[in-house]
Amino acid sequence: QVQLVESGGGLVQSGGSLRLSCVASGTFFRVANMGWYRQAPGKQRELVAQITRGGSTNYADSVKGRFTISRDNAKNAVYLQMNSLKPEDTAVYYCNLGIWGENYWGQGTQVTVSS
Repeated sequence: QVQLVESGGGLVQSGGSLRLSCVASGTFFRVANMGWYRQAPGKQRELVAQITRGGSTNYADSVKGRFTISRDNAKNAVYLQMNSLKPEDTAVYYCNLGIWGENYWGQGTQVTVSS
């Protein structure tokens, strides 16, 4: 059973920064693709950023140039550095692990950006 534990969310003013962390259980982390998604109230969950097992990254247009995804295979961890935050970035952020055709989700961490 894969478990993902996120941390790092909180309340920040517009223009501020936050760093989200996600730690995964298991010994196969280094061969998994990882991602961050978010869901705002009344909206569908959307992809924010992805990083493959090879280190390739992909970002939603709305966060390009502001957010950076990274991973540390030695720590079974994936990170999302969020800079220049905007009120529209307010959402619950979820960590995702994809491996062997399966997707696993963390419990989510709230990010609130005040104007």
